[in-house]
Amino acid sequence: MGKSIERHRYILDFTLSSLSRRKGRNASLLFVYTLVVFMLASVVFFTHAIKREGTISLKNTPDMIVQRSVAGRRDLIPVSYLDKIRKIRGVSSARSRLWGNYYDPVSGANYTLMVPEKFKYGPRSIVIGKGVSRARLLYPGDYLGFSACDGSMVMLQIRDVFSSASELVSSDLVLMSEADFRKIFGIPQKEASDIVVRVRNPLELSTIAGKVSERFPDTRIVLREDILRTYDSIFNWRSGMMVFFLSAMMLAFLIFAWDKASGLSQEERREIGILKAIGWETSDVILMKFWEGLVISLSAFLAGTILAYCHVFFSHSFLFEPALKGWAVLYPEFRLIPFIDPFQVATIFFLSVVPYTVATIIPSWAAAIIDPDAVMRA
Repeated sequence: MGKSIERHRYILDFTLSSLSRRKGRNASLLFVYTLVVFMLASVVFFTHAIKREGTISLKNTPDMIVQRSVAGRRDLIPVSYLDKIRKIRGVSSARSRLWGNYYDPVSGANYTLMVPEKFKYGPRSIVIGKGVSRARLLYPGDYLGFSACDGSMVMLQIRDVFSSASELVSSDLVLMSEADFRKIFGIPQKEASDIVVRVRNPLELSTIAGKVSERFPDTRIVLREDILRTYDSIFNWRSGMMVFFLSAMMLAFLIFAWDKASGLSQEERREIGILKAIGWETSDVILMKFWEGLVISLSAFLAGTILAYCHVFFSHSFLFEPALKGWAVLYPEFRLIPFIDPFQVATIFFLSVVPYTVATIIPSWAAAIIDPDAVMRA
């Protein structure tokens, strides 16, 4: 047992000295390897973290949203629908909502105007998101003008700005009173944008949705799961797009790594022949090459993963953030909560470390089983 440990230690020391003799080659390989792992891990970490952030931000989403659809187009819904919906067994609450999109020609951005359930500031006041504040350079106490549907200008005073913690969902949001909203959009008192419904038992959600559709054939039901699934699919599509391009980089790297590993240099072949001649077994040569591949691949994995973690959670993923968040005039700025899934780390490890390590063993085995004299003369 002691001799075996001593032999493994000797092989490991020889491996490190062998790596140091080829500093230039190994340094270039390590740089490319680390870059590939860094890009792949950044996409995985960012996608998972922003999906988790979106799920947390949408946890208060209503169980059901009832919209009116006319010829396949969303239309205003009569407030009179509320009484009949509230009478459906299993419905705990239902209320109408007022919200809409407003184009601001000054900033070239679309704002989301909404009337909250309780707006403490009253008429002629608004609360804006960080994105609106940055785009227009407006702060509490300033005024923001809106062009009403009748051509008049409605000037509203900014009373507050949303915190950065909620910027993922509030960057373009503007909250205002019901009276100001109806004046800007020209919506009559008996109509609303949609109706939000909460149910007592989530298991009865589909049954209640069926009853609403049966009583109001002109409505379209949007469930909470549908909203979460939409956000999930959007980020899955964007991350898939990035992974697709990174897969080409990974494939090119694997070809590069295989070529480097399989194309053993004359010096390396002579080294293997000398080691065989002085008494090394084939298993010892394979173990040495295994340690070489593991040192390089594991170093690249650790360096790439750590750099990706810092890039995503401390540098706002500045390299490819627009591709995953989406391009917009009111670009949200927020800091993701650091979170790592062990399964993701294991997947990155398997995709990055295992292929290269195997690629270094096979050609070394092929060279180690040849007669030492033939190897050294070649």
